[in-house]
Amino acid sequence: MLSNPVQSVSDEVRCVGATRRRALLMLFDRCPILVRGGGDLATGVVHCLHQVGFPVGVVELAQPRTVRRRVAVSNAVYEGTAIIEGLRAERVKDVEGWQATVGEGAVPVAICDTIPDWIPPPEVIIDARLAKRNIDTCIDDADFVIALGPGFDAGIDCDVVVETNRGSRLGRIIDTGPAQANTGVPGIVAGYGAERVLRAPRSGTIRWQMQIGDPVEQGAVLGTVDGVDIHAPFDGVIRGLLHPDCPVEHGLKVGDVDPRLDAPCDEISDKALAIGGAAVEAILGWMKSRGQS
Repeated sequence: MLSNPVQSVSDEVRCVGATRRRALLMLFDRCPILVRGGGDLATGVVHCLHQVGFPVGVVELAQPRTVRRRVAVSNAVYEGTAIIEGLRAERVKDVEGWQATVGEGAVPVAICDTIPDWIPPPEVIIDARLAKRNIDTCIDDADFVIALGPGFDAGIDCDVVVETNRGSRLGRIIDTGPAQANTGVPGIVAGYGAERVLRAPRSGTIRWQMQIGDPVEQGAVLGTVDGVDIHAPFDGVIRGLLHPDCPVEHGLKVGDVDPRLDAPCDEISDKALAIGGAAVEAILGWMKSRGQS
């Protein structure tokens, strides 16, 4: 019986494709990446890198101030495990845990203020803390250093900066100079901007009465800070709440209400994915320049 030529070609294409994917994964496996910060925008970067096969690890503070916790690997600090769109992040405390987690195809999250000596040296470091200033990142920290958003000068503090400001330049890779200055104004969603942000009415401890994803009506009590109420600014859906184990100061951002009743509370944002895609592009470009791809 003659074999089906179309089927044979199809099988050959699949074989070549599988071989190429394995080769790429092996190539990427030799390029470990460390992301500093595990907030929602940083998680967009982690997710994009992980999806294409880079081994990625994260270092985060002991009490991350992440509001959109459902889509942030930083939540593993509080919960031990965070799962975002199929990506699993695990809190680890030593090199054995780090290596085991990477070996399982997950993302290790270590708690530390600075990069600990026991973490395997990365080829690439990404400062995704979004502090709006350079805390301690140096262009010599790794072979290739990326920083997100304002506060960095490409070519001085890092190799490239990724633009994080919404607009026509979101996700641009900057190889000389800074990103756009911090506006301090949240993006407009369904006509609401700064009003979307919940802020602590005083310093103290938060006690939430609602959960992320809950619909709310204007004026509803969402929680308290040492007895002082936090109210919903308008009808909508709670998109983010700071973890109650995190102490707050007066005026700190502690939550986010979205006026859209179908707000995607469990999905990485378009902004985060745009920034993540830019990070992947920057790294692949750097690898190409070194003859690795």
